[in-house]
Amino acid sequence: QVQVVESGGGLVQAGGSLRLSCAASGSIFSISAMGWYRQAPGKQREFVAVFDISGDMTNYADSVKGRFTISRDGAKNTVFLQMNSLKPEDTAVYYCNARLRRHYGGAWYDYWGQGTQVTVGS
Repeated sequence: QVQVVESGGGLVQAGGSLRLSCAASGSIFSISAMGWYRQAPGKQREFVAVFDISGDMTNYADSVKGRFTISRDGAKNTVFLQMNSLKPEDTAVYYCNARLRRHYGGAWYDYWGQGTQVTVGS
């Protein structure tokens, strides 16, 4: 059993900041990447940021570069998304994704959290 749990969403005014957290727990052998996606009403889910743990690299969507920062606490299988200079168009449900395997030599699978709402007022 694997759980991916997000926290930290809320309501903030434009220009403000929020910090999201995501923790993966349970029967995990190793994690290759953890990242964030978001889905606004009436739109498809889109990529926001990822921490490639295997390569120790990060990547961001162009729309959030320079404003959002992804970081991790490897000891706790946790990633954070620091969101600064928030805009109304950042309003969405933010989902955490963990790509992991549960056994040595096993297949890699994606696990998703339940999502956390971020609302940015104008």
